[in-house]
Amino acid sequence: MTITAHINVETQAGRKIVRELEKHRKLVQIDYPDITGIENERTYTLDESYKECEAILSKNYGVDVSKL
Repeated sequence: MTITAHINVETQAGRKIVRELEKHRKLVQIDYPDITGIENERTYTLDESYKECEAILSKNYGVDVSKL
C-alpha cells in the first residue's frame, strides 16, 4: 500500500517530518517538486523593472512619477 502526503516545509514541524522520513530511504520515496521552471521565463534588468514600476505608478496616480 502507498500513501501520498503533502507536507508544508515552510514550518518547523514540516521540516522535522521530512528529515525524519529521509532517514528511512529503503521504505520512503520522497518526490520533491520541480522548482527549476525559470529557464522558460524572461529575466529583467534592474533598469527595466524600475521603468515598469514607474509606468504602473504613473498610471495609477495620474502623475509622471519619473519626473518627481
